[in-house]
Order: sequence, then C-alpha cells, then structure tokens
Amino acid sequence: MSPKEVETIETELAPPFMVARPETLKVPLVFNSPHSGRVYPKAFLAASRLDSLALRRSEDAYVEELFAFVTALGAPLLYAHFPRAFLDVNREPYELDPVLFRDGLPHYANTQSIRVVGGLGTIARIVSETDEIYREPLSVGAALERINRLYTPYHDTLSSLLAEAMRDFGCAVLIDCHSMPSSPIADQGGMRPDFVLGDRFGTSCNGELTSLAAAQLKVLGYAVALNKPYAGGYITEHYGRPHKGQHVLQIEINRALYMDETSFEKSDGFERLRGDLEAMVGALIAGISGLAVPRAAAE
Repeated sequence: MSPKEVETIETELAPPFMVARPETLKVPLVFNSPHSGRVYPKAFLAASRLDSLALRRSEDAYVEELFAFVTALGAPLLYAHFPRAFLDVNREPYELDPVLFRDGLPHYANTQSIRVVGGLGTIARIVSETDEIYREPLSVGAALERINRLYTPYHDTLSSLLAEAMRDFGCAVLIDCHSMPSSPIADQGGMRPDFVLGDRFGTSCNGELTSLAAAQLKVLGYAVALNKPYAGGYITEHYGRPHKGQHVLQIEINRALYMDETSFEKSDGFERLRGDLEAMVGALIAGISGLAVPRAAAE
C-alpha cells in the first residue's frame, strides 16, 4: 500500500472510531460496538469483488445507535467507523489467513485459529460464510498498516475506558454489543432467538449479571439463548477477568428485530427495541451495585 493510499484511507475514515462520553461517569459500565462501522474506503471497495451492499452483510448495522442512550445514563460508548470486513478488532491482533496474502506472514501470526480457517481472521477473507472479498491476494504490509493504524489504537482506547471504570468504581463491566442475521447458518438448524448472551460459559462475567440481563429481556417478551451459538469472541475472552473485578458480557441482537436485512433500512421495531435495551441496561445498573465499590468509599 502506497503512502498516498494510506493517507487517503485515513482521511476517509477520520476519525476511525469514536468515544461518546457522558458529562460525568456515573456507572462502571463501558459499551463497545466494534462491528457497526459503515465507512467503506474507496480503495477497499475497488479491491473487492463484491459490491458495497454485499460487503455490508457482515456489518452490525446501527448497533451503536441502538445503544446511544447509554451516555445519558453515565456510561461511555466506543464504536468503530471502519467496517468489520476491512478490519475486525474482535480478533487477536494477528489472526492472519495465509491464503489471503501473496507474501510470507510474520512468525508471530496466528494462522491456525478456527476463525482464520473459517476465513474470518483479523483481516477477513469472506463475508456471509462463503463470499470471497478480494479480487487478488493482499500484501502483508497492507494488513500490518491496518493493524497498526486502526486495531492497536482501538484496543488502547478500550483498555483505557475499562481502567477508568476500575479506578472510579472498583470494578468494570464491558457490554460488547453485536447483531446477528436472523437466518441461522447451515449446521445450526432452527430459528435464531431474539438475543444471544455470551459470557464464555461463565468465565468472562459474573453469572448474576448474565442472568439479570437474560431475565429482563425475557420479561420484555424476547427469546434469549446463553452462549450458543455465540459465547463471545476475542474481546470477551481477552478482557473478561471477573476474578479481578473486570466483567465482559457479549450481546447479540437478531437483526430482524430492528431492520430489513436486504435493504439495510431500519424497521418500525427500531425504537421499541432501543427502549427495551434501555430497560435491560437499567436493570443491570440496579443489579451491579453489589460489585461496584467506589474507590473514594474504599479509601
């Protein structure tokens, strides 16, 4: 990738991600929407064999808007502008697919993870299970540019938000916000539930918080599944340290609840869903008091 191409992409993505901050931090929750970015760089579109609508099938469309209310409750919201198909920050930094590159990968690359084998590494090879993204193999240098300029700053920011919550409240609860297609992949069968909550089978989050979120959603009339088929990705696994007071709960929302999955237009259910999510977050805030111990009180 030439310096001019890098500069052009940086200009198109400026800023590459955003942090919506409350005036005052009131709760130890941090919200993250890593896959809702929908700014597709022109060079990326030119390199793809797919049109922009096809590329959007991997996008968690409008999820950052669904959770925009959290700042009024006193919690920050981090969200990407770059799309998941361009760079996936819910992966290890170097989960790289050797099939995708025309030159050798660095020795530290993880080329054997299940996600890489499935074509969904840090730089995705496919969308919608089988559709190849690129016309030609990429250079490793292009991948490293994306990781250095986008992935690393994103995770530095997420780490900083969690550290801030830990400092002020004695614990941190990251809600990792995602959406899922309504149609299940071939080997799963049946219809998708309305929500899938993932806590890595109890290893990334206090089980009481997971149960509280599930109970509130069920009261609102939603079908909720736990950990299947989504137990949580790299972010959930990497940042979830409940034994140290840092919890991560992944939330997957069925897209049919709030949008047309073909046209990508919001549906009439969008506003209702946003209100129900606010009720769920309110229940979490009420239930989190047993975990949170403000530093000032402790000292």
